[in-house]
Amino acid sequence: MRPLSTYALVISTGLLASCAVGPDYQRPDAPINDRFLTQPGKEPNITVRSASNVVWWEGFADPMLSDFVSQALIKNLNLAQANAQLTQARAALGIATAALLPSGSTSAQAARAYQSVETPLGQVLDSTPGYDRYGNAYEADLSASWELDVFGGLRRGRQAALAEYEASEASVVAARLAVAALTADTYITIRGLQTRLAIAQQQVKTQEDLLDKVQLLYGKGLAAQYQLRQTEGELAQAQASVPVLRTGLDAAMNALDIMLGVPPGTHRQTLATVKGIPQPAQLTSTGTPADLLRRRPDLIVAERRLAASSARIGMAMSEYYPKLSLSALLGSATAVSSANLFSSGASQSAAVLGLRWRLFDFGRVNAQIEQAKGSEAQALAAYRQSVLQATADVENAFSSLANRQAQAATLGRGETALALARQSSFMGYQKGAISLIEVLRADEKLLQTSDARAQAQTESARSAVAAFKALGGGW
Repeated sequence: MRPLSTYALVISTGLLASCAVGPDYQRPDAPINDRFLTQPGKEPNITVRSASNVVWWEGFADPMLSDFVSQALIKNLNLAQANAQLTQARAALGIATAALLPSGSTSAQAARAYQSVETPLGQVLDSTPGYDRYGNAYEADLSASWELDVFGGLRRGRQAALAEYEASEASVVAARLAVAALTADTYITIRGLQTRLAIAQQQVKTQEDLLDKVQLLYGKGLAAQYQLRQTEGELAQAQASVPVLRTGLDAAMNALDIMLGVPPGTHRQTLATVKGIPQPAQLTSTGTPADLLRRRPDLIVAERRLAASSARIGMAMSEYYPKLSLSALLGSATAVSSANLFSSGASQSAAVLGLRWRLFDFGRVNAQIEQAKGSEAQALAAYRQSVLQATADVENAFSSLANRQAQAATLGRGETALALARQSSFMGYQKGAISLIEVLRADEKLLQTSDARAQAQTESARSAVAAFKALGGGW
């Protein structure tokens, strides 16, 4: 190739290198409100403690909860899978980046052949004076090739790989958030079930005492049969609640062990000591719905996959245009002796300008472009759907947190009133003004209210976990 033609090729390639076919990605608008409909912390019942947004689980002031969450973030197997996927995405990005760069290789070979004299060629050669049936060949080469990304197909491929890698990074963060939230939620469920189980067992004891008194009165003819049967039925109902709570408690403990990546039953003994239900921390700096787009990892995943889909449109469109490549070979070859391998006479070289163009395949290219555009449209709809669902998650969590705390506060007041009523009834019993049955009935109502309050406290704490998760966890 003449020098002037070479310069022209280099200049034209440089001018076209800044061009890349296909759409340039722009982050789409998201359908969100200016503010959340419910803002926790304004109601008087939602002022417990302030929690760090980064390690929000410490705001529950339960060291065992914090320890379990920390263990889960290290040992959880779902999180290990997410990290493995990130490694794969990082490797794919490396491959896409390497495709933009020249590639080189070296090769060398030595051969020794023995020619048959029974073939036509061997008979002719054998008739030559001094013919040697043994032959040697030596060769060493250095080659290089480079696909010139004139129309940006390879660069669009790298953009797609980079967006997928960023999506995988966000997926790891989303997995960490999900693991922390589910671990905290499971632990709170365990403590709630333990509290309710203790109350149920106390209810059984109260019903047994009540049944003993009714049976005594029935034997003396001072109570009707229907009162006896009714009391027996209430005892059976209280007793039936205990296996249900124990089943739920066993399942929750097993689920916590799975979250920690250990066999079920590993932490059963550790959790055997009954502790109170963790109190939810106050949410601070909740921000606006627009902040979710920057800090909620699942939305970042959806947005980055949308960016990758947009880049793949450019990859498909680049197939309309020719592919240019440069190849070069520099080496040495000899059939005489290895000592002559790198002599001037044995040197060899080559330079190739390659062209590949799918001239008669545009129908397939069109189909690939339409497929890429359809994938982008699907990713766009998925992104906008994710945004809507994210804001709904926050609103639902805020509403549940406010209402559950209000319910717990109301039941707490009711429990206080019933405790006073029970105390008054017992004092009346001591004075002979009230029967023991009425005292036991007061105990029963108090325990029922205590159970309802325990459920409300549990759901309140779980709602706080859901709110932290819906807001994106650490920010």
